[in-house]
Amino acid sequence: MKDRQWSETNVDDSVMKLGLLLEGAQANQRLAEEALGKLQAHTGELARLARDEIRATMLEELHALGDDSRRAAETLRRLRYVADLRVALWTAGMAALACAVPLASLWWILPTRDEVAALSARREALETALTRLKAQGAEVELRRCGASQRLCVRVDRKSGVFGESGDFLIVKGY
Repeated sequence: MKDRQWSETNVDDSVMKLGLLLEGAQANQRLAEEALGKLQAHTGELARLARDEIRATMLEELHALGDDSRRAAETLRRLRYVADLRVALWTAGMAALACAVPLASLWWILPTRDEVAALSARREALETALTRLKAQGAEVELRRCGASQRLCVRVDRKSGVFGESGDFLIVKGY
């Protein structure tokens, strides 16, 4: 009986220890489940915080990018204005030069009013001299004739011949 008593005591102690061990395991399992629930809640909160932080950072960066884009567009507009102004000035300068060159050439080449007046007076004098020369026979048509290229004149044969030997003729046109 002593063996039996020892074994019952041993079994009772073993059952008791096993019961306490199971109770401790259940307590630890509950604590682990609570900790896991808290960890999942914290993980969810951290994920939400991370999303919010990423969203806020993205919004900041997008606003900064928008501001940079607006500044770049404004700079490009100013550059376009300056380039257009430069092109307009170059065009105006080239047009002025294109007009100035022919005007300067004309001023250099064309006679002045005094020169025109002098040329008009000379023309009138030449016309007067030409009229006088025509009256004196300047309309005579002279050429080089024959193999020896001697000087000859066109005559009017219908006018007749003159002189003692008949060696004079009237020049055509008089």
